[in-house]
Amino acid sequence: MIRSTLLAFSLATPLLAAPVQAAPVDAKVSYVVTVGGINVALVDVDFDDDGQRYAFDVKARVTGLGSVVASGTATANISGTSGGSSLQSERFQLETRANGEIFNVDVGFSGRNVGSFTVNPPVLDGYDRVPLERGHLTNVGDFLSAFVLKGNGLDRSLCDQNFRIFTGVERFNIAMNFLDNDEATSPRTGYQGPLVACSVDYQPVSGHFESSEMTSYLADTSRIIAWYAPLGASGYFVPYRVIIGTSMGDMSMVLTSARS
Repeated sequence: MIRSTLLAFSLATPLLAAPVQAAPVDAKVSYVVTVGGINVALVDVDFDDDGQRYAFDVKARVTGLGSVVASGTATANISGTSGGSSLQSERFQLETRANGEIFNVDVGFSGRNVGSFTVNPPVLDGYDRVPLERGHLTNVGDFLSAFVLKGNGLDRSLCDQNFRIFTGVERFNIAMNFLDNDEATSPRTGYQGPLVACSVDYQPVSGHFESSEMTSYLADTSRIIAWYAPLGASGYFVPYRVIIGTSMGDMSMVLTSARS
């Protein structure tokens, strides 16, 4: 469960009051993921947007952490429309490889509703798996597109976000709220300058297992924080750092380079 959560976290990621017109974007951002201060994954994200349509090409390499996190890879391709105030998914494809096993997800969105989805191999229902209902698959998007924000600047309104996420397996909500203004100063990161910090509240809806310790921990913890930085002058804002407190220490994703 920790491995799948790490892969989803590695591929991380809203409605504003008025549409924001962003310039065409051809960007690449890279992250390092650590658990308890130990590097466990490297993530590269290519992001293209012509002002009407966008696409993400994501590659993650998990180096592993003993018996806790298995080594493996994850790739994702996401596309949709970008002309409004937020990114609207049309297709989300994910493949993970670990321990000789391959897992694939393919989700098609129509508007903000799920039109179709396949999972291979299928996730078997258990007595404690919360059933996915059709009503849960409306007004939703994918995980990564939700966390790349459009805005007019680094102010508290950037954190005023509510996401309805469907991963192909689970449906959950994310609520974000303003925490503080901050500054990135480390020369070892891919950005130095002003930031805005947002609290992140994870609310499981369906598709998860009630016996999952990770799901329960994420739902109960109040220590999930995302710091946002501008992606050049594109009008987009991307996570500079995301931190989740765990029993093994902080799980952290930090921006190491950004080109736009």
